[in-house]
Formats: sequence, C-alpha cells, structure tokens
Amino acid sequence: MFATANAPKITYEGKIFNDISYGLESRQSLDIYVPEQAQQQSLPVVVFFHGGRWTFGSKDQYKFVGMSLSSLGYIVVLPNTRLFPEVKFPTFVEDAADSIAWVFNNIGEYGGNNNHFFVSGHSSGAHIGALLTANNKYLQAEGLTNQIISGFAGLAGPYDFEPKAEDLKDMFGPPENYPNMAVTTFIKGDEAPMLLMYSADDETVHVRNLEKLKAGIQAKQGKVNSIIYESGGHTGTVAAFSWANPSDLPVKEDIDAFFRQHIK
Repeated sequence: MFATANAPKITYEGKIFNDISYGLESRQSLDIYVPEQAQQQSLPVVVFFHGGRWTFGSKDQYKFVGMSLSSLGYIVVLPNTRLFPEVKFPTFVEDAADSIAWVFNNIGEYGGNNNHFFVSGHSSGAHIGALLTANNKYLQAEGLTNQIISGFAGLAGPYDFEPKAEDLKDMFGPPENYPNMAVTTFIKGDEAPMLLMYSADDETVHVRNLEKLKAGIQAKQGKVNSIIYESGGHTGTVAAFSWANPSDLPVKEDIDAFFRQHIK
C-alpha cells in the first residue's frame, strides 16, 4: 500500500524538512511538512505517529499523510520512535513524548502555532498518541503537560487490550504492567477532546478498543466522538489520505472538521 500511496509526491506544494533529530539515537528523528501559506500566517500543528505494531514501520511510509494533511493548512510532523525488540514499553512512548516536546519548542521556526497543537496516529501510532494525551506523566517528564494538546484523532487504534501474542507479552509485560499500556486507565475527563475513527470490517484491531476508550471517557464526562465507517479494513482510514489510493471514506474531511472545531 505504502509505495502506491506515496507515489504522487510531486503534487505537494510546500517544503519538507527531513530527518531532523529530536534525540541522539538514529530512530529519534522527524520530518516536517510545511505548506506554502505558512509564509503568510502561523498555522496549526499536527504530530502524526505511524503504525506498525510497535515493531516496524516508519515515517517514510506515511509521507502521503504528511503531504495530504499539510495541504489542508497544517504544519505536519511525522516522527519515528525506537521499536521493539530494540526497546520495550514504555520507551517508545517516551521517545514520542521527546518528539512532541521538540516540536512544541521549535515549530515556531517553521511557521507553526503551538497554541493549536494536535496529535494523531494510525494503529500502534494511534495508541501512542492517545496514551500521551491521557497519561500526563510522559509530557511532564519533558517539562510540559498534556494540556498543550488541543485534540487527538486516532485511526484504528488498539487503545485497551490484553496482549495475547508472545512478542506483545514481552513488549508490554509483565502482566501487572498491562494496565499502564491501556489508555483507558488514565482517563480523567480533563484531557483533550478525542476523535476515534475505525472501519467496521477491521480484522486487525477489534472495535472493542474504541468502545472501551469511548465509554471510559464518557464515564468521566470527557469529550469524545467516534466515527465507524462501513468498510476499509485496518488500513482504510489512513489510505483515505492518499491521492493514488483514494477511497470513499471522508477521513480527511472528518479530521479537518474536528481539528478546526477545537482550535483554541
């Protein structure tokens, strides 16, 4: 999917700053997508975390997301984090927090407005982004708080599950640590509004992840909305960002409307 989705790079009108380091390790780098209008005005910021089951994947595979979102009028940042088995939970979430702190402190140099700061992601990237939004400890370690986040939009995220596969048990274990990787554990109701997006025929991440998180937020009187598309499978929501692989899913329009609604 990714090779096809990334094919029409020439259609992007803007600047891309590649492989900017936010830490010392090779995977601690990010790309920044800056649309032309950033020269005339300060634009809202979206940090988007790639998917890949916490074990594979790269910002390079999601270039089409960066270009497409940026074309809607956002400064878009795609970070990499270290992956399992090089690291285990919560190190890759701590890397993500490092990247957010770097973006928050430096994005003004690229035309971004960190008062309008959104987080998004697909699959495992959605899990990481949601956990940063809900569990304040990660950004507190960076001298920030999760109150800097204006909103979170997650695509097909595994927000609340018990690991069954052996590598996931190793990654998130021991079992007494499992609650710490569930986003629902940390919901207090005062976190940024969340938009949870999912395809009904997703056979990779079960819809109960969305349902558990949504119910947890509602129980704390927090702000949450969900959109469940009839089709698309696990990759459908993110594939909707691609010019080369268009779908009937209005994901871009729905995310854009959500972000615009919550610009402070």
